[in-house]
Amino acid sequence: MSSNWPLHSLSDFINVKHGFAFKGEFFKDERTADLLVTPGNFAIGGGFKSDKFKFYEGPVPEDYVLSEGDLIVTMTDLSKQADTLGYSALVPKVADCRLLHNQRVGLVEFKNDELDKTYLYFLLRSKEYRHHVVSTATGSTVKHSSPTKILSFEFRKPPKDIQIDIGKKLIALEEKIELNTQINQTLEKIAQAIFKSWFVDFDPVKAKIEALAAGGNADDAELAAMGVISAKTLDELNSLKASNPEQFNKLAQTATLFPFAMQDSELGEIPVGWEVSEIGNEVIVVGGGTPSTKNTEFWEDGTIHWTTPKDMSGLNCKVLTNTDRKITEAGLKKISSGLLSKNTVLMSSRAPVGYLALAKIPVAINQGYIAMKCEGRLSPEYVLLWCEHNMEEIKQRASGTTFAEISKANFKPIPVIVPTKSIIDTFTVQVSDIYNIVHANVLQSETLSISRDLLLPQLLSGELSDVFKDGE
Repeated sequence: MSSNWPLHSLSDFINVKHGFAFKGEFFKDERTADLLVTPGNFAIGGGFKSDKFKFYEGPVPEDYVLSEGDLIVTMTDLSKQADTLGYSALVPKVADCRLLHNQRVGLVEFKNDELDKTYLYFLLRSKEYRHHVVSTATGSTVKHSSPTKILSFEFRKPPKDIQIDIGKKLIALEEKIELNTQINQTLEKIAQAIFKSWFVDFDPVKAKIEALAAGGNADDAELAAMGVISAKTLDELNSLKASNPEQFNKLAQTATLFPFAMQDSELGEIPVGWEVSEIGNEVIVVGGGTPSTKNTEFWEDGTIHWTTPKDMSGLNCKVLTNTDRKITEAGLKKISSGLLSKNTVLMSSRAPVGYLALAKIPVAINQGYIAMKCEGRLSPEYVLLWCEHNMEEIKQRASGTTFAEISKANFKPIPVIVPTKSIIDTFTVQVSDIYNIVHANVLQSETLSISRDLLLPQLLSGELSDVFKDGE
């Protein structure tokens, strides 16, 4: 048990090195060969976030280039609750990029080999360590910690072999969560690519037009469209026809849905038979509200999911399966849009504009959202991907002096292409299968996270010491 383990301070085993103050004049929005690791790259609860990169193009001191697997901690937090202050992360590998050690991020340097790095990574995510860092933090609006404060944390150090076992058990869960995240990001890219090919670039239609222009007949045009849709060559399509005629016929049926010509529209040329509408005419656009936080009747023992854009900020894929806060039936009555059904498309309308998700739970929303109820011609998956592709235009229609906000009135007139029903239905079947897998992976990762978070204090305290004795 941990009571038999010796009491130490972190300062007995490690130092925490300050980062470098890279100059803002060299910061870049577009991708460069150097990436700044900032407090924004730390997830709530610990771990590395890869969705908020800042790039850099300027002089770099070699002492401030991070290596894959380095252990880092965050020493500044802008949130009211200091959501990430002090938490640890392991530096990942990012293709074709150096990761730079920016200011307000601490690099853990080991004085000796008495602490296992993976064990320490999880120790720096424990409740006791978290309490120490937050309680010793300075600042009111922006919370700060320091190497001295972090290093003063006291803990009971288990033997090295137990440290290693603790690290292995916890990292195995984390690696599965990370694998699910990577799979989901790949699946979402596939969905985005299908949407862009079919509804932005009109690749199947243009393939037919080019085949006919080259002297081909209707069958040649259909094969050309099949090749674009499946990313297969003619030889590969012939092989598919021989080896899997059912799949070949299904692909052929999809290709026949696309027309052979384009027509003029206010958005330029679009496929014949498709039309241009306004998003406000195709979906029901609603906003939300916040029941009075002073009235406990609206909140206490609430079971109804109620979301703010903060719930979306932590998502690593575009499905919402849970919310930080819940309201009661009485609280729900204070929100004009009521309880929104599953598969409502959610978009943050301010601070910032543009977080997107498909709700996989019935949910009520606060005033920081535009929600789209897809009860007409366009499916939720189509609308979600349309929003993502048109986000720059959406943001351009936002207004405000303190912070940008897109109003329902400014959002509704945005033009949207409406394909034929048969094409939308076919697209939705394909892409909904993708999002169903994404949803399942998210649910599995949530279960794994709960298991990890339950195991973490028990393993660190020695409560599960029998696990190590049994070698399980």
